[in-house]
Formats: sequence, structure tokens, C-alpha cells
Amino acid sequence: MRFEAITWERLTDTLADRVMDLKAADGGPWLRIAVDGAPAARPGELAERVADALRPRGRPVLTLSTEGFLRPASLRFEFGREDPESYFQGWFDTGALWREVFGPLEPGGTGRVLPDLWDPATDRATRSPYQLLPESGVLLVHGPLLLGHWFPFDLGVHLRLSPAALRRRTEEGARWTLPAFERYEAEVGPGEAADVLVRVDDPRHPAVAVRGA
Repeated sequence: MRFEAITWERLTDTLADRVMDLKAADGGPWLRIAVDGAPAARPGELAERVADALRPRGRPVLTLSTEGFLRPASLRFEFGREDPESYFQGWFDTGALWREVFGPLEPGGTGRVLPDLWDPATDRATRSPYQLLPESGVLLVHGPLLLGHWFPFDLGVHLRLSPAALRRRTEEGARWTLPAFERYEAEVGPGEAADVLVRVDDPRHPAVAVRGA
């Protein structure tokens, strides 16, 4: 794919326009969009930008962070607090995401989505109420390691950092996760799996490549 320099504003509008033209792959009334990236790439910021651009276009939007679907600490830290393999394989409750988020948005589903399940600060259930995403609504899911679980995304956006930039921009206390992202690159290949690849080594000057463009 060929990269093109772009501003965040233009990227936001480009993604919002593409979402407006999308049809759900399963024929259902909801779209499911991934904004995938390491925490250092700040995928939540882009997801919120796109959500803010979609609402004036008349689309109901729900943004959801995978941080709200962490497993309890007793499971996350079973092999220590800084185990990259556990982070890669077992930190995020993918079963709950399927059950509480993607299942209700299948054709014939209720549209009632649980926005989060677990609070990592208190290590307790959040007890958040379900939210109804109307038909024609868009779900924006953001977080790391999103593209390796066969989630039924209609559009996948991956924020790419080079290994050097990822190390530089990752907080020192979280650098133990870097081997998990190396494995993600090797085994999942998010740059190849994504429909839109955004290079963010310099956050002031992103560059984008769109598959099929």
C-alpha cells in the first residue's frame, strides 16, 4: 500500500466518509469499526474524532474501549504482573466482547450493547447499564491487539508505530508489553489485516494508506 501524508482533520473526514458509504458485511443494520493500536498510538483519540464527525452526518455512534473488558486481576496477573504472554493472550475478555458487544449487533440482534464490564482500578464489575444502538448505528471499538480475534469488523484501522517509535513513546512502566506487540506483528500482521493503515511515528504528521485505493 502507498502512504500519503495527511492531517488528522483530513484523516478523520476520510474515515467518516468511508463509514458513511459502508454496508455491513453480514447484511445487518449496524456497522462495526476497529481502531487498533498500542496505547502509545492513542487509538481512542482517533476513534472519538471519527465519532464526532459521524454524528453531524446523522449516524448514531457508540465508542467502546477494550480497557473496559479486561479480565479480573487474579487472571491477568496469574503469571506475574509483567508477563508479555499473558498480556497478548489473556488480559482482554474476548468472550465477553463477543457476548455483550458483537452478539447483540448481529442481524436480528437487539442492539443492546454493554459499554464496559470491568473496572481495572477497583478490580470490580462496572455495573454500567446497557446502551441501545439504533439501527444504522456505528460501533467504534478502540484498543490494542484487536485484529487477531476474528471479530466481525466491517472496517479495520490500524495505527502503526515502528519498533523504535513504539519503545520511545511507551511509558517506562509499560515497556514490558513490547514483546507482546512484536508477537502481534509477527503472528497477526495488523498492517496487512487492516483496511486502513495509519503511520504515526510522528504524531504531528501522520501518513495513511488505504487498501484497494
